[in-house]
Order: sequence, then structure tokens, then C-alpha cells
Amino acid sequence: MVLSRIILGLLAIAPMTGYDVKRHFDSTAAHFWSADKAQVYRALARLVDDGLAEVRTVPGQGAPDRQEHHLTDAGREALRAWLAGPVEPHADRDPFLARVFLGGDLDDDALRDLLAARRAEATERLALFEGMRGADLTDRATQLRLATLENGIAHVRAELAWLDDTEGRLL
Repeated sequence: MVLSRIILGLLAIAPMTGYDVKRHFDSTAAHFWSADKAQVYRALARLVDDGLAEVRTVPGQGAPDRQEHHLTDAGREALRAWLAGPVEPHADRDPFLARVFLGGDLDDDALRDLLAARRAEATERLALFEGMRGADLTDRATQLRLATLENGIAHVRAELAWLDDTEGRLL
């Protein structure tokens, strides 16, 4: 449900092909939601089946025709209702934290490797997110998108500090 609503929001910004939606998703929403290509395409198909989006063929100029997805009036209303509705509880599932939680029997080297792998991933994510900065803050929508990016950056920085603290206490 959430993925479909995020996609409706992207389509509200501009009509997009499935490829465009996935590319846009990865470059704008990856700091708070993840979806692989198959999930995006399934969600798009459901949105079309439910009448919340429609597909229009745009003739290609020297290239294949493009199948653009457009938000319908019903899709715009569903997006508004979701945005204004109650926030659904969301339980995080993190295999790394499960390993830390259950890792009491790991030797120092294995624990160090586990923490180092997460640190490398977090450092890479931080660089990616910081590279997304630079938006022109001309309107409220852009400011809100930047605010979610800043939230993602703050979370990664907090995780890096937690990793340093955990390693300092245990190793």
C-alpha cells in the first residue's frame, strides 16, 4: 500500500514510464523506502488496474514508443486521502540488528567484521544521501522532500555514532 502511494506521489510530480519511476524512486526516496524493479512494476500495474493511474503511449522520436503512467483524478484523490490519513505503524526489520542482538557468542574478529561491514554500508549511504543535496528551495514541496533527505542523513550519522560507541565498548 505505501509503495503504491509513494508511486502516486511521484506521478503527481510528473508522468513517468516504469523505468522513470524506478530511477526517480532510487534518487529521491531511497533514504526512507526501498523497492526493487519488480515491486515498482507490479505496483504500477495495480494502480492502472485500480483506475488510479493510466498508461498513455508517447511516440518515440527515433526511439521506441514510451508507455507513460499518468495520475488519474481517482489517483490524485487516493493520494490526498493517504497523505491526510492516519500514519500506519511500521515495524522495522533489520537483519543486521538481529545478528547484533544474537551475536553474544561471536569472537572479537567476527564482531569487528560485522560492525565494519555495517559501517562501510552506512558510510556509502551517507555519501549517496549527501550527494542528493543541493535542491533549490523555491517551494514547499521541494522543502519537504529535502526535509526527508535530512532525516535520512541524520539517521545514518546516528547509526555511525552508535557503531563507534558499540565497538568502543565491546572491542
